[in-house]
Order: sequence, then C-alpha cells, then structure tokens
Amino acid sequence: MLEGKSILEIMRMGGWTFCVLIGISVLSITVIAYKFLDFAVKSKFTRKSFISQLMEKLKKNKIDGAINFCESANTPMAPVARAGLSAYADREGGVSEAMNREIMIQTVKLERFTTTIGTVGSVSVYIGLFGTVLGIIRAFHDIAKAGSGGISIVIGGVSEALIATAAGLFVAIPAVVAYNFLMRRVENFVVNMEYCASAVEDFLSESEKKSDEKN
Repeated sequence: MLEGKSILEIMRMGGWTFCVLIGISVLSITVIAYKFLDFAVKSKFTRKSFISQLMEKLKKNKIDGAINFCESANTPMAPVARAGLSAYADREGGVSEAMNREIMIQTVKLERFTTTIGTVGSVSVYIGLFGTVLGIIRAFHDIAKAGSGGISIVIGGVSEALIATAAGLFVAIPAVVAYNFLMRRVENFVVNMEYCASAVEDFLSESEKKSDEKN
C-alpha cells in the first residue's frame, strides 16, 4: 500500500496525529542522545578509581586537596564527597546529613529529562491509536457518502488509518527501552554516591578516633 508513495503522502494518509508523532519522536531522540552523552561523560570515573584517588588525597591529610580533586572530577560522586568534606573542614558538623542532601540534589539532576522520554513512550501509543480511530471514522464516513464500493474500500481506508498506530509503536518502543536503560543507570549512580558517602564518613570517623587517641 505504501509502495511508490513519498513521505508527504504517507504523512497525509496518517493525518495530523502522524505529524504530532514525528514531532515528539524528534524530541525523544534529542533527549535520549543528550542523556546518553551526559551519562557517558559522568561514567569516566568508576566508583573504585574515584574513591581510591580521593582516599589518597585524604591519607596525606590534605582536605583542601581532596576538595579540589572533587571539584575537578566530573562524576556525581564528587559533589557528594565535597559536601561532606566541606562540612568537616568548616567544623559545621552533620557530615552525613550534608552528603545525604547532596545525593538527593544529584539524583534530581540525573533524572532530569528522563521523564520526558518515559512520557513519550507512554503517550505516543495512545496518540497513534487515536489517529487510527479518527482514520477509521473518516474511512466509514467516506464509504457512507459514496454509498457503495465493497470490501476493498473498507480495507483500504482501515489500512491507511493503521499507519498512525504503526507510527505510535515505532516511536514508543525505542523511548521505553531508552527510559528503562537510563533509569537503571541512575540507580547505579545513586548506589555509587551512597557508597562514596559511606567511605568518606568512615574515613573521617577513623581520623577523628586517631586524633582523639593522640590527644
């Protein structure tokens, strides 16, 4: 049915819902590409490598050096460690609370725009079905006006209407897969941040104990 037809002709067959689906597919692809690139950059530091380098700075009794290292490292673990170390250096107390607050902030940043992908994955199917329903209504309306034509006209009209459903699925499936993958990555980032916070807190606690024993 689509053989020999141009993109514009296919869009005309799908109706205005087909145009809407094209628009949200462009939005979805843009957000997916941005999030994949952003997460790739943030994943250059593994949990083990970041914490080992951070501990090397701390073992040299250089809190400022560790904070500077955190400021230069592009990973969600860095702001968490920096928040705890800054609270410790300023003697403000509440090191654990400072890192927990930063974990919440970083989690919100990591989840930014991922809900857009999830929404596209959920809504595009319904937009496609809506376009199909409108197409079927239009097809039967045309048949009623013509008064005759047989089953071939019915099948032709319905097949054209189903283009919207196919387009909706075509947009939805990659969006759902990408959303699930990205949310899994967010969960991994959160685990790394919590592990880093625990490691920093343990190190500072041990340092306090050693300092008290010396005194």
